[in-house]
Amino acid sequence: MLEELTIHNFKNSAGTQQDINLSFQFFGKSPEEAPVVLVNHALTGNSLVTGNEGWWKDLIGKNKCIDVDHYCILAFNIPGNGFKGHQDQFFENYKKFTLTDIAKIQALALEELKIDKLFAIIGGSIGGALAWELAVLKPELTEHIIPIATDYKATDWLVANCRIQDHILNNSSNPVHDARMHAMTFYRTPQSLAQKFEGKRNNENRSFEVENWLLHHGEKLKHRFTLQSYKLMNHLLTTIDISHGSGNYIEAAKSIKGHIHIVTVNSDLFFLADENWNTYVELSLLKNDISIHEIKSIHGHDAFLIETDQLNRFLKPVFQTRIFKNEGIDKSFTEKEKVSSK
Repeated sequence: MLEELTIHNFKNSAGTQQDINLSFQFFGKSPEEAPVVLVNHALTGNSLVTGNEGWWKDLIGKNKCIDVDHYCILAFNIPGNGFKGHQDQFFENYKKFTLTDIAKIQALALEELKIDKLFAIIGGSIGGALAWELAVLKPELTEHIIPIATDYKATDWLVANCRIQDHILNNSSNPVHDARMHAMTFYRTPQSLAQKFEGKRNNENRSFEVENWLLHHGEKLKHRFTLQSYKLMNHLLTTIDISHGSGNYIEAAKSIKGHIHIVTVNSDLFFLADENWNTYVELSLLKNDISIHEIKSIHGHDAFLIETDQLNRFLKPVFQTRIFKNEGIDKSFTEKEKVSSK
């Protein structure tokens, strides 16, 4: 069930003050009877993370890695993402907001819900960046931070791609459709498309199947995502910055008290694996409770949604250890399951 709350007189990074309507969903146990896992959605995602239509149902659900029979799952919609037609949440002044502001809104919402401790914050892509932001803002809030296929900063490469997206969104006659077509080319890889289509053509009009696939994704998103929401989310990507302008990302990250589990994708063309490995190496010199896992895939950024078997294997020790502890079972995982994947 979709629920709502209002953050009154919220002041964003630019000094603008306004009421923020925030929608969210709970799944599984109540926050009073089970550890809470906060799940942050990706750019075109939403709070529907599990169930038949859930976009992360292979990871979250009954008898899944994050088991709804043992955890309370909380998922906020980033204000302005338009889920369930909530257009009133869109910010006309969206460029005044940063991802840090969204983290502040989440922190205030958790206070409103009387949740002062999380078991984990997990998210992919911009949702993972938001996990970084919230963990830095509230260093003692959570036991585990799991940022997947993401980064704690907006790199020049990320900003460049977002600028092209912004140009399409503001100049195309079919903006959401065309921007999505462009986005699919950096969410995947040349190898992924080659494996999927093998240069095949449509028998009727002789068009390439890869062209039809791109047109399909553009058309599909156009009917479920608004232009205003796409502009907002694309803008927020360019504001990822846990250092709050200082550029000292490691100093900011080392303040986090919980265990950081970085999950990167070796073929990611959007949030590069090298950036994540550099973060792990630098931060591990200052912080013991940090690990990294690498998804091996030809599918690029979208591998965090495709390679769920690998993701489940990486995260199973984190979430099952808590279940065994709660049930009084002394269960030890093998060293192979504990160590970082390389």
